[in-house]
Amino acid sequence: MSKKFASAGDMAEKQISFTEIGRDLWAFTAEGDPNSGVIIGDDSVMVIEAQATPRLANKVIEKIRSVTDKPITHLVLTHYHAVRVLGASAYKAPTVIMGDVAAAMVAERGQEDWDSEFQRFPRLFQGHESIPGLTWPTTTFSERMTVYLGKRRVDLMHLGRAHTAGDIVAWVPDEEVMFTGDIVEYHSACYCGDGHYEDWGDTLDLIQAHEPQAIGPGRGDALIGRDMVEAAIDSTRDFVDSTYRPVAKVVARGGTLKEAWDAVRAACDDKFKDYAIYEHCLPFNVARAYDEARGIDTPRIWTAERDAEMWAQLQG
Repeated sequence: MSKKFASAGDMAEKQISFTEIGRDLWAFTAEGDPNSGVIIGDDSVMVIEAQATPRLANKVIEKIRSVTDKPITHLVLTHYHAVRVLGASAYKAPTVIMGDVAAAMVAERGQEDWDSEFQRFPRLFQGHESIPGLTWPTTTFSERMTVYLGKRRVDLMHLGRAHTAGDIVAWVPDEEVMFTGDIVEYHSACYCGDGHYEDWGDTLDLIQAHEPQAIGPGRGDALIGRDMVEAAIDSTRDFVDSTYRPVAKVVARGGTLKEAWDAVRAACDDKFKDYAIYEHCLPFNVARAYDEARGIDTPRIWTAERDAEMWAQLQG
């Protein structure tokens, strides 16, 4: 197994789509790259997810300006990962919102995550020189926060742990549309390297209970209509379970990380090998599943040293 991340050689530009998924609600997607969401209110705009750099953020802003000239007043970051937050400065939004757990994770591991993701995704960090530093919120909340963009209401909620401990979602009740961050993906692998496998399904249940008519997922195409929404939630659940269950069995019999890797490949390759970033996510997903199955509740921080240790163990 090469020590080079599977994503490191992916330098091809992705086709951007900008899809209206409800009245004045837009999903910015790019063939499995990180998505952003746009909520247009009566007199202002809220953006969900900043992108990895100001250069990428400007692509989102260009799409926003194709449909509205209202000012961008709110930026919502669903979690702390660098590819989601480091483009924040481009929006010049006076209000930047995170859940308080995600904000604490910026302080705890934000720099390490930036360093790690910079090595994993060189294409996404083109123009990284313009990043002014770590992104910090101006506003945080614990379980729930409501923002009004004029008369348009947006409910920000921490429904539970999944992709990270601090994931939040944005629910727009007037159109029954949700922006889920990386809790829900569509034809893209879930990155679980900082996740909580055993909680993820319960969080999906709470998303499902809202009965969204459309979802802006973390990666993959916009999800429009109940059938597509349900299919994406089901496939996300299957991906998470299909990764964790084989690892838990290996751990229960005292097996190694390499044996867990082999078990996940046997369970997942045929179903998910064509998903975006599947090969990239797989080693991190197996390593985190192995830790969680051994009772390590808080995901360990990724560093270059830990990456090297993981590769060595996976090579047997």
